[in-house]
Amino acid sequence: MFDRACPRPRDEGGFTLVELAITLAVLAIIVTLAVPAFTSLINGNRLTAQANELVADIQFARMEAVKRNRAVTLCPSTDNATCSGGDWGNRIITAPNGAGVEVVRTSTAKGVLGVRGDVASVVFRADGSARAVAGGALLGATFTVCLPTTSPEQNVREVTLASGSRVATVPRTTAGVCPP
Repeated sequence: MFDRACPRPRDEGGFTLVELAITLAVLAIIVTLAVPAFTSLINGNRLTAQANELVADIQFARMEAVKRNRAVTLCPSTDNATCSGGDWGNRIITAPNGAGVEVVRTSTAKGVLGVRGDVASVVFRADGSARAVAGGALLGATFTVCLPTTSPEQNVREVTLASGSRVATVPRTTAGVCPP
């Protein structure tokens, strides 16, 4: 039978309080080291996504001009109905129709992202090229997408439109300060 003098070892599951405290301490250290890296990754992705959205709008406006065989305008807008303002964070693409001007597409920057451009608008002609209003030379423009942060230090993406239709995106470092 069973001897009461020698107790059987119990099959107890779980952790001791010391093991649980050590596990939580190690987890806290890992989280402390990982959070800044995730913040930098998230901010970098926000910048890249907004720059890519601007590139997509430029390419869309160009394709619409060729498709419609008429001029299509990409411009900043405060009311999503007319070209107005200088903040490219809210922008529209417009095309003439039989009765007037039709808004083909609207875009809005997310959060605290700032988008600035050195031109008032970009007008793509039926041949797909953007030309300067004065003189008719091929348009060159620079758009700056910025997030006021030091994480990542490369907190600016420049989207350039060169030779009337070539688009490129380049990261730039301003570490916390967005250009005016």
